[in-house]
Amino acid sequence: QVQLVESEGGLVQAGGSLRLSCAASGRIFSNYVMGWFRQAPGKAREFVSVISRGGDGTDYADSVKGRFTISRDNTKSTAYLQMNSLKPEDTAVYFCAAKNAGPSRNDYLYAYWGQGTQVTVSS
Repeated sequence: QVQLVESEGGLVQAGGSLRLSCAASGRIFSNYVMGWFRQAPGKAREFVSVISRGGDGTDYADSVKGRFTISRDNTKSTAYLQMNSLKPEDTAVYFCAAKNAGPSRNDYLYAYWGQGTQVTVSS
């Protein structure tokens, strides 16, 4: 089992920045690919970003590419999502998730999930 705990999100103005963290415990963190997903009210959960186990491979949704940066520190068993130039359409509950094997955009392949954290971007 892997337990994932996201940091508190928050309210930020459009154009602002916010960094989310996801602390893992229970298993060897470096064995897991880490992903970030989000779910806006009334919408399906969507892929945001993913990072490989070693941190050398990343992937981003087109909607966040160039604004968000995913990273990880395997010595601290923590993944991060740096969000810059935030837009009102980024408002959602953000989830981190962990999976074995390779990176994927498909949420159903992730076995472990955090509780989610609310990010609200005001216009």
